[in-house]
Amino acid sequence: MKISFVGAGNVAWHLAQAFENAGHVVNEVYSRDSQNARLLTTLLYDATIQPDLNFAESESALIVIAAADDALAGIIERIVLPDGVMLVHTSGTQSLAELQRLVGIYSDVPVRTGVLYPLQTFTKGVPLDYAQIPFCIEATDADTEQELTALARSVSTQVYRVDSEERQVLHIGAVFACNFTNHLLTIAHDLLAREQLDFTLLKPLIRETCEKALASTDPALAQTGPARRNDWSITSQHLAYLQPVSPEWTGLYRQLTESIRLRHFGMD
Repeated sequence: MKISFVGAGNVAWHLAQAFENAGHVVNEVYSRDSQNARLLTTLLYDATIQPDLNFAESESALIVIAAADDALAGIIERIVLPDGVMLVHTSGTQSLAELQRLVGIYSDVPVRTGVLYPLQTFTKGVPLDYAQIPFCIEATDADTEQELTALARSVSTQVYRVDSEERQVLHIGAVFACNFTNHLLTIAHDLLAREQLDFTLLKPLIRETCEKALASTDPALAQTGPARRNDWSITSQHLAYLQPVSPEWTGLYRQLTESIRLRHFGMD
């Protein structure tokens, strides 16, 4: 399949190379930051930098919008599409209905629309096992769904049909599991750094915690710690230490403690 990308950030950096390695052809890459587009095209076989959003003469069968959620409307307003092209976004939150609505307003030609959402955290230069990445597919018609499914299966063994409401719930769950977890690890790092303690000391604990949670049918079964034991003596000591250090961290500690207690003991 011939593919073009709108966006040259983390998601496009990974997907464009994954699709090429699976035998597809990336024709063009557009980015508001031409340097990002240039860097990505240097990693691809024969892709060119698209200077603007006029894709009217593109030979691509698929155009992938891999850009920030709040950029979608502005892109659709300005993009010029070839007749009959498939247009998808990679967002976890933008609905297919919204994409259809925008295309209906701004496109002068028939366009097939869909969603190709890879449920993973992406960072340029960090290798990933694409075969294990869940790809969530949604489309306006059966033919488009079939083509997007085949594309996703060319790089991953984990391909699912997921509608917009389900995808939003997955995205919220991903924020808890990935983004919030990483922020809490950042706090742990900064807390230790205040006392000149090496964050490496926590890494075996972090690995074991994640492995147990992933191995369990319910991560709650792997919960340990003072809140799980309902140990107010230790909790009070921790809060007393944290309060002069950071009221923000103190509030988070207290809120998470209450959340764990409610989950396991049902206490107010």
